[in-house]
Amino acid sequence: MTSSSPTVEPRLLLVDDDRALAAMLGEYLALQGFKVEWVASGEEALTSIESRLPDLVVLDVGLPGIDGLETLARVRERRMVPVIMLTAHGEDHDRIAGLLAGADDYLPKPFNPLELAARIRAVLKRSISHTGEASTLGFGNLELHVKRREVQVSGHSVALTATELRILEVLLNRKGEVLSRAELTEAAVGRPLEAYDRSIDTLVSKLRRKLSVAGAEGAEIRSLRGHGYVLDLSRA
Repeated sequence: MTSSSPTVEPRLLLVDDDRALAAMLGEYLALQGFKVEWVASGEEALTSIESRLPDLVVLDVGLPGIDGLETLARVRERRMVPVIMLTAHGEDHDRIAGLLAGADDYLPKPFNPLELAARIRAVLKRSISHTGEASTLGFGNLELHVKRREVQVSGHSVALTATELRILEVLLNRKGEVLSRAELTEAAVGRPLEAYDRSIDTLVSKLRRKLSVAGAEGAEIRSLRGHGYVLDLSRA
């Protein structure tokens, strides 16, 4: 479901046509312990990913040729690698479109490189295998294999992003418990909920849709207005 486990120096693919910004970020991220490859277009990014899968992709929305959103869509058709989108001036439509297309996180320009490094580490941490409360979680015909980071419905794999998988894992570990939007954002996305931020709602909605299409039965991710979300077992 995810890219290969990060090495001592996690490999990043930086996709941005701003040469000066890319050079600055490459130098900074190298000092932070990352190995960075830079390409300037979506076409180059797809070729690079097919040649050697990175541990994470930092992808700008405003690329020449095929833009960042189209590049992300094509990446998701082929590989499950964590992706952080860079959006211009934090435009809501770019951020929401990126999350719907399968981005694991986003960062509006201009940004502090220190925050980008922190976001990268958080996404990588969520993406790699870790020891959970159980090796397998699930309900009905759905199973989440924690160590393999794989979700199956009736034995068939379901393609989730690292963030969607983490949301499902949090809900499964706390079945029947109502989690506030702020609490779920902190636990699953790895950052505090910001004012007017509807990212968690977009991610939960997309997760629901994927599970429904896959035929998951036995429970429902319910939204409770003014409270948050709960994995409702009343249908199980």
